[in-house]
Amino acid sequence: MTLKVYLAGEIHSNWRAEIKEKALALKLPAEFSGPMENHERSDSIGEEILGKQPSAILKDAAASSINNLRTELLLKRADLVIALFGEQYKQWNTAMDASTAIALGKPLILIRPENLHHPLKELSEKASITVETVNQALKVLAYVFE
Repeated sequence: MTLKVYLAGEIHSNWRAEIKEKALALKLPAEFSGPMENHERSDSIGEEILGKQPSAILKDAAASSINNLRTELLLKRADLVIALFGEQYKQWNTAMDASTAIALGKPLILIRPENLHHPLKELSEKASITVETVNQALKVLAYVFE
């Protein structure tokens, strides 16, 4: 069995690479996908496809429509979603992706540090499991294959 795992969360650190490398080292049969990690491309895709937009708001709207389509397709294909909430960035996209996963009935591993317990308490209660570190999430994933 190969699991399709969507990695939702901020795109500014290497946490996805860490999960992928450790999953490979453990020989876990998992395929990974996630949001567009090239921030500039993500922000400009609307204009790249639809042409120059008359304002920054419309530029964002055009890009968001295309990014939302991409995310929805990948989330629907996923067997499992791992969503990371770090301490450094505002992570509305992570919250949206985690909520969408829950609404789609996808199992969700929520990663959040202890100090984000309170702001994420409702989301944590809807997740399949909440952990505090990438390593803990990986251990949960590994356990699935035992």
